[in-house]
Amino acid sequence: MGQVISGMIEEDPETEMAAGIDLRDDGHNSYPVFTDIESCDAQADCLIDFSSAAGLDAMLDYCVDKKLPCVLCTTGLSEEQLGRVREASHRIPILKSANMCLGINMLLKILKEAAGILAPAGFDIEIVEKHHNLKLDAPSGTALALADSINEELDGAYEYVYDRSGRRTRREHKEIGISAVRGGTIVGDHDVIFAGTDEVVTFSHRAYSKAVFGRGAVQAAKFLAGREPGLYDMGDVIGETMKTE
Repeated sequence: MGQVISGMIEEDPETEMAAGIDLRDDGHNSYPVFTDIESCDAQADCLIDFSSAAGLDAMLDYCVDKKLPCVLCTTGLSEEQLGRVREASHRIPILKSANMCLGINMLLKILKEAAGILAPAGFDIEIVEKHHNLKLDAPSGTALALADSINEELDGAYEYVYDRSGRRTRREHKEIGISAVRGGTIVGDHDVIFAGTDEVVTFSHRAYSKAVFGRGAVQAAKFLAGREPGLYDMGDVIGETMKTE
């Protein structure tokens, strides 16, 4: 993702890559690369984080110390880490999103309306997500965001079920089943299934390259630079885009 984003920034006349943070530097980049964030002395307007949950604490400390806005795209965060993000957002602007692409964020809105109609009519809800074999967290942050969007519409009454292998009981109505598939080089597939009596409604999103996430992240960084402290999401970016258009 770092190379995807830096390539997009180089092609965008409105943005410039100040520095990169990576455990390894192959020396082929047109900007400085630091192997740890604490040693980064570059001046920037925003940080885009696509790393891992293990690096969150150091990244937040750095951003708070530098008063640097942060686009947080890393998933698999613990409840304690999410608390740290909320705390840091009182001091710096943070845009947190489980998925940066426009299609998924549109789907989050559509699912609310679908859930409000189909769940009371007795439809069961299942989510199936598929990702490449190197992805560490399961289920994906996007799958959880989709489930949360549905459950918010349903007043939080539904339970998430991640594994039925040890259960010998029939499916409860107020469940959202979430299944994860890992294999090959799948960038990101998400299916939300509303299964009723004699009919099934499925909402699907397929990401065919990481570019969809990179474009959203760069757009989010432009939005976040210069903002007041607070916790933002891609819905805010989309809303701002609609205003300007």
